[in-house]
Amino acid sequence: MTRYPALIDGETGAYGVTFPDLPGIVAMGATLDEALLNAEEALRDYATETEKDGQPLVVPSMLENVSPVAGSTLVTVPLIRLSGRNVRANLTLDEGVVAFIDGEARRRRMTRTAFVEWMARRIAQDGG
Repeated sequence: MTRYPALIDGETGAYGVTFPDLPGIVAMGATLDEALLNAEEALRDYATETEKDGQPLVVPSMLENVSPVAGSTLVTVPLIRLSGRNVRANLTLDEGVVAFIDGEARRRRMTRTAFVEWMARRIAQDGG
């Protein structure tokens, strides 16, 4: 999976994400989670439009070669390409894990499936 370096700055209620390799590609969010999910979407939109124009994607810089701007935090954002096609995945999980998933999904007003997909995307964003 391709990961692009990104810089997060801001404060509670207003976070921004920029991509040093991709000037003009930005995202915002009221929370860090929202800003990172929006950054993932902005990155996906960049890739879709760039390829539609017949251009190659910018190769992401290595993290070691990116200098964070004062007051920002260096992270990576994965380029997750959505196909729009759902695939059934049968999982066997511990009963306690399922109870946790269901509780968190309810708390966030999500379905179990939406929560599991959100969790997987979050882990990918965290470099997991």
